[in-house]
Amino acid sequence: MGQESKFSFKELFSFIFSKVFLKHLGLLVLFFAVVITGVLWWLNIYTNHGQKLVLPDYIETKVDKAAKDAKERKFLIVVDDSTHIVGKPGGIIIAQNPKPGSKVKENRKIYVTVTKYNPDKIKIKDLPSLYGRNYEAKQRELAMLKIKSKIKGYKYDISSPNNILEVFYKGKSIISKAGKQKDLEIEKGATLEFILSRKSGGTTDLPKLRCMTLEQAIFLIESRNLNIGLIRKNGQIVSDTETGFVTKQIPAAIDDIPMGTTVDLYISEDLPEGCN
Repeated sequence: MGQESKFSFKELFSFIFSKVFLKHLGLLVLFFAVVITGVLWWLNIYTNHGQKLVLPDYIETKVDKAAKDAKERKFLIVVDDSTHIVGKPGGIIIAQNPKPGSKVKENRKIYVTVTKYNPDKIKIKDLPSLYGRNYEAKQRELAMLKIKSKIKGYKYDISSPNNILEVFYKGKSIISKAGKQKDLEIEKGATLEFILSRKSGGTTDLPKLRCMTLEQAIFLIESRNLNIGLIRKNGQIVSDTETGFVTKQIPAAIDDIPMGTTVDLYISEDLPEGCN
C-alpha cells in the first residue's frame, strides 16, 4: 500500500514536469492573459464612451492651426461667420461656440467666427456729407465707419476756419467743390486726407482803381478781402463817406496780393484826366 502511494506520487510529479503538462499549462495561461486583456480593453472603451471632454480655447488662434488641433482631439472646427477688424490679419478666430472650457462629447462641432482676409468697403456716396463741413465733426463720424482722417493742408477761404474744401484718397482728389466720385469705394481702415479752410494766407488781385468813384473802389477792395486804408482828398484825410473819383492808389494794381493788405486811396472832386 505504501509502495503504491509512493509510486503514484512519483508518477504525478513526473506528469507535472512533463512537456505535455507544461505545454497545456502555458496554453491555459496564455488563454487567460488574452481574455483578461480583452476584458480590460472593452472596459476602457465602455467607460470612455460618452465621456465629456473639456473644450480648448481657440480664440486668437489661426483657424487652420485650430482645425488641426481639434481633429487630433476628435473635434471638428466649422467656420460659421467672418468679420473685418481693422489692423487684424485674416483667418484669426475671434469667437467660438461652445465657449472655451465647456464640456463636450467627441466629434462635437465647434462653430467659430474668424477675421476676414479682405477689408470691407464703403462707397463715397454712402459717406456723410463732407465738403464745406466742419472737419472735427466729420472726423468723428468717419471714425465710427472705421475710416481714419488726416489733415493734408490748408487754403484760404471765406468760410469758417477748418471747413473741408477737398478730400484725397490714395493721393487722388475724390471730393471737392466740383463734386465727388460717387462710385469709388474706400476700404475700411484706410485714411482720407483733407484740405481745410483758413482765414489767412490767401492771395487775390488788386485791380486798377483810377477813374472809379470812391464808392466803387471801396466795394472792389472789400470784396477781395483787402482793407481800406487812408483816404486823402486835396491833401487832407477824409472818411469813406466822402464822394469823389480815385486819382491814385497805394499799392498799385497787382495780380497777386496777400489778402488783408491795406489799400490807401487819393481822390478828387473832378474826374481825372484821361478817364472816360
